[in-house]
Amino acid sequence: MITTHAPLVSIDLLADRNRNLAGLVIDAGPEGGAGMEDLPWQEELSKLAGQISCFFIPDTPMKKALLAAGLAPLDRTTLQHSDQLASLSPQANYIAGNWYLAPPAKPTGAQAASRALALQLVQLVTADADTHEIEAVLRRDPALSYHLLRLVNSLGMGMSRQITSFSQAILILGRAQLRRWLNLMLFSSRANDERSAMLLARVAVRARAMELCAKAAGMDKSAQEVAFMTGMFSLLGILFGMPLAEVLKPLKVSTALLNAVLEYEGDLGQLLRLIEHVERKEPAEAAALLVQWHVPAEEFNQLLIEAHGWMLGVVRESRGAGNA
Repeated sequence: MITTHAPLVSIDLLADRNRNLAGLVIDAGPEGGAGMEDLPWQEELSKLAGQISCFFIPDTPMKKALLAAGLAPLDRTTLQHSDQLASLSPQANYIAGNWYLAPPAKPTGAQAASRALALQLVQLVTADADTHEIEAVLRRDPALSYHLLRLVNSLGMGMSRQITSFSQAILILGRAQLRRWLNLMLFSSRANDERSAMLLARVAVRARAMELCAKAAGMDKSAQEVAFMTGMFSLLGILFGMPLAEVLKPLKVSTALLNAVLEYEGDLGQLLRLIEHVERKEPAEAAALLVQWHVPAEEFNQLLIEAHGWMLGVVRESRGAGNA
């Protein structure tokens, strides 16, 4: 009799030669899913594969199920792995690794000013500042202003006319969604920063996965929102190339969130640690935390796939805004 066990999946991000997100690699480890003919999350995986090129490690025991879901075996000859920004070999079609987490190049004056304004907006929204204060800062950054109005108009919201006022846009979007959007915009494409597209993808997955994990663990809606923000804030130090504590110092964030991202304290800190274990391909450590949260591996796999699907929507929106 063949025994089966639920593999704990990790998903790697692949960039193309232009440093943009171009593919995903689904990995359950060398023994993951041994004997499994079907995957409980196969339908979700098929939807993901319909949106972006998805690959699997060729020697995985789940090969048959992954092929059925629309994935292709990874050709390692077309892949270059790097943890630093480096030139590509001629045959490389994809870049793997954490190269986009390397320290940033010194930003241009305009780039630094734009991110400083975005961070100032995050601070104002986090502190629940008056709409007029938020609007005044938005007016100083044409790119952010354009992206906000484009977002609100693209959502429809049942409106019969275009929204052109910042105050209207802020009211329609709501403070919680505005805060979430501003954090995503911090990571979106910036001139002369080759890391930004992949950083946006990474932070979007991390934040959404933490939010979904919080939900699966039985936390309330408010805690789920804070879990999302914890995932977002955890990579701000990488974005700015400075200590995270220094980046967060001017922001009026909760003590729980601050202790989570700086010291891995509390429930939020443990959720962040869980996602980082998955990102680093440490399944034993991740599985132990999932047991503490009473979240089955299969449920986690499904929410991780869902988080990547959500991220693809964020990336598409970012590219559309940048090209419009």
